[in-house]
Amino acid sequence: MLQQNGSKPLKLSAAARGIIGAVHPPPLHPAQNTAKPDHLWLSSGALHPDRRRQEPWSESGCGARGDSPGRQNDPSHCDAAPAGRARGVQMGRFDEKAYLSGKQLKAGDDPYREHAFNLQESDRLGSERAIRDTRHYRCASVNFDPDLPPTSVIITFHNEARSTLLRTIKSVLLRSPAALIQEIILVDDFSTDPEDCQLLAQIPKVICLRNERREGLIRSRVRGAGVATASILTFLDSHCEVNTDWLQPMLQRVKEDHTRVVSPIIDVISLDNFAYLAASADLGVRFDWNLHFKWEQIPIEQKMARTDPTQPIRTPVIAGGIFVMDKSWFNHLGQYDSHMDIWGGENFELSFRVWMCGGSLEILPCSRVGHVFRKRHPYEFPEGNALTYIKNTRRAAEVWMDDYKQYYYLARPSAQGKSFGSISDRLALRRKLNCNSFRWYLENVYPELRVPKQEPVSSMLKQGGLCLESHGTESLSLGECRGSGAIWPQSQKWTFAEPLIRQQDLCLAITAFSSGSKVRMEPCNPKDGKQKWKPKGPALQHAVSGLCLDSQPRLAPHRRTVPASAGQPNLGASAAHLIKPGGAWV
Repeated sequence: MLQQNGSKPLKLSAAARGIIGAVHPPPLHPAQNTAKPDHLWLSSGALHPDRRRQEPWSESGCGARGDSPGRQNDPSHCDAAPAGRARGVQMGRFDEKAYLSGKQLKAGDDPYREHAFNLQESDRLGSERAIRDTRHYRCASVNFDPDLPPTSVIITFHNEARSTLLRTIKSVLLRSPAALIQEIILVDDFSTDPEDCQLLAQIPKVICLRNERREGLIRSRVRGAGVATASILTFLDSHCEVNTDWLQPMLQRVKEDHTRVVSPIIDVISLDNFAYLAASADLGVRFDWNLHFKWEQIPIEQKMARTDPTQPIRTPVIAGGIFVMDKSWFNHLGQYDSHMDIWGGENFELSFRVWMCGGSLEILPCSRVGHVFRKRHPYEFPEGNALTYIKNTRRAAEVWMDDYKQYYYLARPSAQGKSFGSISDRLALRRKLNCNSFRWYLENVYPELRVPKQEPVSSMLKQGGLCLESHGTESLSLGECRGSGAIWPQSQKWTFAEPLIRQQDLCLAITAFSSGSKVRMEPCNPKDGKQKWKPKGPALQHAVSGLCLDSQPRLAPHRRTVPASAGQPNLGASAAHLIKPGGAWV
C-alpha cells in the first residue's frame, strides 16, 4: 500500500459525528443539543406563520402543540391514555405488575449502569404515557387508503430494560389501528433472563423467539423476518415510543411502490429524564467516507423544493434502527448481510443495496417515532465494538463502493489489514441483481458527498522490510528501506499523482498486460495505459490489467496476499512483478 507522508484520515467535527457510535460513543442527536432537555427543537419551517415563539414541553410530554395553530394548552391531541389505562388494548394473560416488579432497581444502585440510560426514570413512567403529537399540523389532514396492508413489527432485544421494552410494545398497540398490526415479533438475542421472552409472549399478537446464542441485531432481524406472516415488515428498536398515526404514512408509501424503503423522523427520548423531544423536520441523514453517519440539515435546494411539509424526503442512507420495507423486496434484495456481526454498518450496506439495485429510501415527515439515544453501549461485542464496526463497514465498502473504497481506507486507515471474512456470496448477489455502480450512486443519489481531490502523495513502496528503488534509469530493484519517518532517500521516494507513480520525469510502467510482467521506468505519459495505477485496498493495482504489484514472481498468479512477514522478496534481475488482485504492499 502507499505509505502517505503526513497524511491524516478524514475526520468529522464533534458536532457532525454520526449517532451510529460503534467505534466512538454516539454524539447527541441535534434535538439533544440544548441546555434545557425539556424544550422543543423545531425548525422554523415546521411552525405556523402566525406563531411567534416555540413552546416548551410539559414534563408529561404533552402541552401546547408547537406546529399547530389554535391548539395551545389543548390536550386533545395527546392520544395515549394516562398510565394504568390500556385504552382497549387487550393484554390477555400478561401480568404487567408482576413483569415490571420482577426487575426493580435496588436502592443505591446506579440507574445508568446497566442500560446506559436512567432506569429509575423509565420505571417511574410505567408502560404507557401521553406524548405530544410532534408532526406538522398539516399531517393531520393527509388521507390514506382504507385498505392499507397490515405489517409484522419486528423488535430485537438483548437484556433490554423491562419498562422500556414494554413501553415500546404498548405504544405500537395503542397508537396503531388494530387491523394494521398483524403481529409483533420479538427476537430475544440470548438475554440473561429467558423469562423476559416467556412473559411477553402472553400479550395478544406478540410472538417471542429466543436465540440459543448471541447473534446480534442483524441476524436476529433476519430470523424475525423469516417467520413474519405479513407482506410488510416494520423494524423497530427496543427502546422506542411510536407517535400518533406513525404507521399509516409508511404503509401508504410502500403500498404505492414496493421498492420504497421508508423511515420516520426520529424524535429524541432523553436518556436522563425520558422527556420526549421533537426533532427538526429539516434534518437528513448523511455520511462521510469513513462510514459514520450524521444528522445534517437537508441541502437548501432540497429544502426550497419542498413546498409541502408533508412530502417525503429522499435520503441517501437511513439510520437503520426504524424502517418499513416490503417483505418480498427485502428477500429479493438479499435480506441483510448475515456475516456482519452484532450491530453497526448494516444500515450502509442496506442503503447502498436498495438504491443501487432499483429501490429508493425516504424519510416521512408525517411519521414520528421517539428513540432513546445512548452515549455508550450497555452490552459487550465479542470482538470489541471497534473491530466489529470495522469488519462490518469494510464488508460494505468491499462489496458496494467499487474503486471509491480507497477513500474509505484513507479516512479509516485502521481498517486496513483487518479481517472481514468472505464476501463472495454478496458479490454474487450484486451481479445477480445487476446493480448500478457506486459512481452512479454518487452522481444520482448523493452528489453532496464530494470525492477528495487527488493531491500528489509522496511515499515508499514497501513490502516486508524491503523497498522498491530506482537508479535514475529504467531498471528497478529492491533494497533495504532506509527512510525514517517522512524522510526517505530519493531513490526510494515515489510520488503518486493518480494514475502515475513517478520519480522526476520517469514513471512506473509494465512491459506487458499479463501476469508475471516485468515493471520498469519509462518517460511519463499519462495517456499510456502501461503507466496507469490505482490503490486497491492494501495493494497497488495496475488500472488496465487489474493485476497488482508484487515482489515475488514465484507466487504469481495464485497467491492472494503477501504478508509483511514473508521471506525476503526476490526481484530477479530487474523489477517487481504483477499478480492478480490481493498482493499486499504494506
